[in-house]
Amino acid sequence: MALYIFSDAHLGSGNPHQESDKVARIEALCKLVKKDGDRLVILGDLFDFWFEYRYTIPKDYHDVLFILYDLRRSGIQIDYVSGNHDFWMDDFFRTRLEIDVHRDRLDLSYDGRMIHLTHGDGLAPADRGYRMLKKILRNRFAVWLYRKLPPDWAYPLARFVSSSSRSYTSSRDHTFAPAYEAYAKSKIAEGFDVVAIGHLHIADIQEIGHGTYISTGDFINHFSYVKIDSGKTNLEFL
Repeated sequence: MALYIFSDAHLGSGNPHQESDKVARIEALCKLVKKDGDRLVILGDLFDFWFEYRYTIPKDYHDVLFILYDLRRSGIQIDYVSGNHDFWMDDFFRTRLEIDVHRDRLDLSYDGRMIHLTHGDGLAPADRGYRMLKKILRNRFAVWLYRKLPPDWAYPLARFVSSSSRSYTSSRDHTFAPAYEAYAKSKIAEGFDVVAIGHLHIADIQEIGHGTYISTGDFINHFSYVKIDSGKTNLEFL
C-alpha cells in the first residue's frame, strides 16, 4: 500500500474552466489512491479560502468534498494539514467527513520511515512580515470578529485578500527556497527520513544526507504529488 501527498490546489482562485480541471485532477488522484493506497495527506491550501460559520460552509467546494467523502468511505485514511489559506478550519472535516485535521504539521511513521509534513508558510526567517501577519490572523479575537461578518460579505473580502497574498508570496518563493532546504536538512538531522513541504509551489525532490526532501509543488500548474511506497519516495505528476 502507498501513502499519497499533495498540496496547494487553491480551489476557488481560478476561472470556471481552471476550477473544473483542478477538481477533475483531484478526482483522478483519488482514484489512484483507491487503487493502491491506504492513506492520503492534504498538505494545506486545498482551498484558496476556507472559513466555517456555525451553520455555513462554502457551496463552491461541494464537488471536491463529495470526492473526499467517497474516498474516506472506501476505507482510505485522510489527514489534512492546514495551510495559510485554510487555517480557519473548525470541526466540519472531523465530524462530517471523518478527516483528521492537523495544525501546521504532522509527524508520522509509514512504511518503516519517519516522515515530517508541514505546509511551510512562514518557515523562512527572512519572511518577517508574513510571520507577524500570521499571528494576527490566527488570533482568537480576529477569528471571532471576522465571524460577525455576513458570509456574502466575508467571502468576497477574503478572496480579494487571498489573491493579494498569493501574488505576494509567489514572487518570493524562489528567494525563500534555500531556507526551506535548510529547514528540511535540520529535520533530517533530527532523524526524519522524509520531509515534505508545500506552500512554495515548487515541485522538487532531492536527497539530503540519509533523507529525502520534497517540495510538493501544486495542483494549479504542476499537478504534482508525492507517493511513498515499498521504501521508495517519488514525486509524480498527473
